[in-house]
Amino acid sequence: MTTKPVFSKSQYAYEEIKQRILADELHPGAALSQEGIAAELGVSTTPVREALKRLAAEGLMTLETHRDARVTELTFEEAQSLYEVRSHVDPLAAGWAAQRRTGADVEAIRRALDALDPLTGTSGIQALNAHRDFHRAVYRASHNEPMIGILDSLWDKADRYRQFTLRHRAGSASEDARVRGEHRALAEAVIGGQSGTAEEVMRGHIEQSLGRQAMEALRPGAAPAH
Repeated sequence: MTTKPVFSKSQYAYEEIKQRILADELHPGAALSQEGIAAELGVSTTPVREALKRLAAEGLMTLETHRDARVTELTFEEAQSLYEVRSHVDPLAAGWAAQRRTGADVEAIRRALDALDPLTGTSGIQALNAHRDFHRAVYRASHNEPMIGILDSLWDKADRYRQFTLRHRAGSASEDARVRGEHRALAEAVIGGQSGTAEEVMRGHIEQSLGRQAMEALRPGAAPAH
């Protein structure tokens, strides 16, 4: 019996296109030709079409015609929806994580914190992944699978709004220090079993997050981002 490859051509196309979107190599609104990307990846249009359908279902692509697709635009409405969910679910997850964390969870949080640096305008996909790994280590320690699934499903969309803010704002040493301090305070609260503190730190972190800043920049009537 033949063993199937770990990654099918469809999965390969999906991962490649998705990474380019999240790394901002494919900008919001960018058109994508099925034939063009298929030739670039060395596959037929069939796996590319399947990959684009998956990305459309995740809200990252819009299918326009039989052969073309477009990277989904960033909108105030989506940024607001993401912020509303995260501002309620993330603090709850952090509080439960402080109550339910295991020794393995504590190790994962410490390891992720050590690999973490504040995101800047020059941050690439590796830095974004390190940021994701830290937050995921925290909310996975809640041991609430439906909640973990919700937060996992939001992350790719939310990363696009983080990228938007990083592109259009001027960073500062004080901002980096604030973010670094919040991450450390969150880790210490969860590891120390301080549920109320973990919730409070996470709530404040979300209120000043890159996603919240993107929402305000995209709000109708806001001054254009530069």
